[in-house]
Amino acid sequence: MGEFFGSIWWLLVTLGLLVTFHEYGHYWVARRCGVKVLRFSIGFGRPLWTRIGRDGTEYVVAAIPLGGYVRMLDEREGEVPAAELDQAFNRKPVGQRIAIVAAGPAANILFAVAAFWLMFVVGKPDYLPVVGEPTGIAAEAGLREGDRIAAIGDTPVSTWTDGTIALVTAVLARRDLPLQVVAPDGGERVLQIPFSRLDRGLDEREALQALGIRARTPVAPAVVGRALPDRPGARAGVRDGDLILSVNGRPVETFAGLYEAIQVEAAKSPELELAVRRDGSLLTLRATAERGTGSDGQPNFQLGLAQGDTRDTVLRYGPLAAIPAAVGETWRMTATTVAFLGHMALGRASLDNVAGPIGIAQTANTSASLGVAWFLSFLAIMSLSIGILNLLPIPILDGGHLLYYLIEVVKGSPVSERALVAGQYVGLALLAGLMGLAFYNDILRLLP
Repeated sequence: MGEFFGSIWWLLVTLGLLVTFHEYGHYWVARRCGVKVLRFSIGFGRPLWTRIGRDGTEYVVAAIPLGGYVRMLDEREGEVPAAELDQAFNRKPVGQRIAIVAAGPAANILFAVAAFWLMFVVGKPDYLPVVGEPTGIAAEAGLREGDRIAAIGDTPVSTWTDGTIALVTAVLARRDLPLQVVAPDGGERVLQIPFSRLDRGLDEREALQALGIRARTPVAPAVVGRALPDRPGARAGVRDGDLILSVNGRPVETFAGLYEAIQVEAAKSPELELAVRRDGSLLTLRATAERGTGSDGQPNFQLGLAQGDTRDTVLRYGPLAAIPAAVGETWRMTATTVAFLGHMALGRASLDNVAGPIGIAQTANTSASLGVAWFLSFLAIMSLSIGILNLLPIPILDGGHLLYYLIEVVKGSPVSERALVAGQYVGLALLAGLMGLAFYNDILRLLP
């Protein structure tokens, strides 16, 4: 599946799952509270598929898959027959209305716990949090190459992903934290990292570079993870799992060395002779390198050979142990997401992090390509993000409705119609601005 179609497919899978769970939360609680649900729609716009259920609800899959809604019987949206007034949403006690509205974000949080649980049971491949050659503030604090990060502040670190999230959080807060590390010889020590020394004018990416903590580059043998179809290597007969020993007699020991050998030898002549070991046998294959462009934008020679998996640890728990681990991960990622939103609101985090459908599609495709566990992690984080964003006190979002109902609880009467209409306009303006920023960032990502 190509990157374009793969991105579209995984975007549809992601939004389909998360929107369905969110809206089902509203639907399920509404039915338990005796509210009549008129329509359960996944997507907006022209219906592509409809069905009337036994409960009288119209189930719809619509053309624009960027959300969904549950439409309930409500006197504010049309005339309600006298016999059905007791099933109208607006006639229900404020406590039930709060429960119905909060059920959508709650369903997203429950989905995240389930996704994290399954991720831990399947096992998530990752890199050990071993540091490469440090620079800047980290080097001055005493961090050394080969040190393994065990904890950042009170946050334990078991993988490089954990470490990155904790580092970004500390960088954004500019708060000094202890760094617990384990040296290659097993010795433990605690370093005080002065995150507060980082220039507050730097965004999180620039600040991380100034901090000077980076992952150790794993030394990988020249084993082909994938010979891309219809590329020079595959046409020459290179297969997945082949070990490349030399290029034109030039010995190759690592995958990085293979890349360098291809550049040097292809610059002399694109006709290359590869010595390959496959299943204990030695083979000689001849390939013609093609000119291309590397990820850094520089021209290079390519055979279409992808590196194999170099991840050196797997984050895995048994089914029972995965339950508290999933709850803990959900709590940690919720706190991180809320803190990150706060940093963006205060201007400490870059607004470039706001992604629209294109950015989500690309991330979904990348996560899926890394394996089931990584895609489950992506789904869990996306589900949490949807739940948290919907709880923001913005009119037309769930959080805005909850704010109205809390005001109703305090003052003893519903918010006035005038205030509701004004809130709708404010909410639409805020959402339009947010979506505009997301699409703007998406377009910038597509530009060279």
